[in-house]
Amino acid sequence: MKRIFAVGALMSTLIGAGGILAACGDDAPTEATADVEAAAPADTSGSTAAAGADVGVANAELAAPDAPVFAVLYPDATLVGPATLARGPSGPGGILKFTTPDTPEAVVNFYRARAEASGLNTIASMNQGGASAYSAGDGANGAGKLLSVVASPGEDGLTNVQLDWSSGR
Repeated sequence: MKRIFAVGALMSTLIGAGGILAACGDDAPTEATADVEAAAPADTSGSTAAAGADVGVANAELAAPDAPVFAVLYPDATLVGPATLARGPSGPGGILKFTTPDTPEAVVNFYRARAEASGLNTIASMNQGGASAYSAGDGANGAGKLLSVVASPGEDGLTNVQLDWSSGR
């Protein structure tokens, strides 16, 4: 569990001094687009999601009521607690923690596919010591949409995941 916090701190540093929740605000949630509904996650070899690569993509449940289409519950996720939500000048955002039997790479690939299908650009990607992390946003001139996911192996054989998002203005 300590690894997930260390990787989370690293990703926050990579994203910038504002961080994910600094970009949160009070605008309406983002609506789903046909591209995201039809998207399939990248290769998830080595995971239980590989058997049905599009499981949870088209029919994914939002991580929270105001979450954008790229911030959804991962298939087979077991929530650690409720999402922590915030609002700020740049839109609603939140943090959600969960576990899954899938590998950290499979989790990151799933969220990378959602982000790319939503038009977000990669900010940072990392694999170290079995942990994987990924962040994406809509750019300096965008609306402030951000996604960050950190996935690390847990002591119990499950993958611990922290998903952060901002819907943008």
